[in-house]
Order: sequence, then structure tokens, then C-alpha cells
Amino acid sequence: MLENTLLAAIALLFILEGLLPFVFPEFWRKIMAEAVQLPEKQLRIMGFVSLSIGLALLLLFS
Repeated sequence: MLENTLLAAIALLFILEGLLPFVFPEFWRKIMAEAVQLPEKQLRIMGFVSLSIGLALLLLFS
């Protein structure tokens, strides 16, 4: 059961990651071009915030 849940979570991640470039490719390209110009510290902060929100949602709904 744990393997199925983990695979479902990974599949959902791929779906969500692919949604923006599939539906809005020009917008996605613009955002990525801006992201590569951000300082490393700001990227790390954004990653930490994303991780924190994901963990909080996981704890809230499991």
C-alpha cells in the first residue's frame, strides 16, 4: 500500500510539473528565464518555502 501511495504521489508531481508548460508554454518560458537570473539565496528561500508548504499540507491531510 505504501508503494502505491508513493507512486501515486510521484505521478501527481509529474502531472502538476507538466501542466504549466503544456498549457502556457510562453508564460512558463518567461518565468524560467527570470528564475535562472535570481540569486542562489533567493532560490533557496523559495525552495524552503515550497518544502515547508508541502510538508504542512502532507501533515494536515494525512
